[in-house]
Amino acid sequence: MTKKKKSNFKILIMGLPGSGKTYLARRIVKLLNADWFNADKIRGDYDDWDFSNAGIIRQVKRMKKLADSSKKKFVVADFICPIKKQIEIFKPNFIIWMDTIKKSKYQRMNKLFSKPKKYDLRIEEKNLKINLMQFNDKFFGYKWENTLPTIQMMGRFQPWHYGHRKLFEKCILKTGQVNIMVKNVKKNKNNPYSFLQVKKKIDQDLLYFKKRIKITKVPEIVEICYGRKVGYKVKKIKLNPKIEKISATSIRNSLRKKN
Repeated sequence: MTKKKKSNFKILIMGLPGSGKTYLARRIVKLLNADWFNADKIRGDYDDWDFSNAGIIRQVKRMKKLADSSKKKFVVADFICPIKKQIEIFKPNFIIWMDTIKKSKYQRMNKLFSKPKKYDLRIEEKNLKINLMQFNDKFFGYKWENTLPTIQMMGRFQPWHYGHRKLFEKCILKTGQVNIMVKNVKKNKNNPYSFLQVKKKIDQDLLYFKKRIKITKVPEIVEICYGRKVGYKVKKIKLNPKIEKISATSIRNSLRKKN
């Protein structure tokens, strides 16, 4: 009796040219000890640079055949995947969409590219350490542990904005867990959002970190006091000057003008 070949697990990294597919694929291949099929290399091996619709479909069939013939448990393939039919043909088990740029230098691909409706991980900004953490958590999972070193962020977050996000990224790379403490302030023109509204905004922005964060409501804390050595530090994290200029006050004023 012939033993049936066990199918491998195919990971597709897709996105416009220049979005960072190869940059991420290289690291994931190393992490999983996977076989890697890079579209440009395969086209070079077959001397096939036909980017017509027919050429694109021919290439994805080639990629599928190579991936399916791999003897490794995991296979990583990175290609633009501008046509929906390519996903139907390749049949990936896990899709990473590199949504880091709005358009590439290739006008035909910009027009042809169709945003995927289904994907497992969407990466909107290139940051290797953050991107690998996002992949790890989505692929392998993560469990919060109260006993592990954790960083605390505290503020009103009225509203949570890009500057907060960049500060969070610095924090999460330090310990892998962040407790975000939202101050329970009286609602007024400077604090228009309730705790639940702030929490919802943070949850949406940090979707791929949801297992690594705790969002808690705390009183209007105005001072942190400590005596002798306490086992933690109060530290200011320096960000890019442009990011540090982002102001929640300016955002609130802008929103008020729109309304």
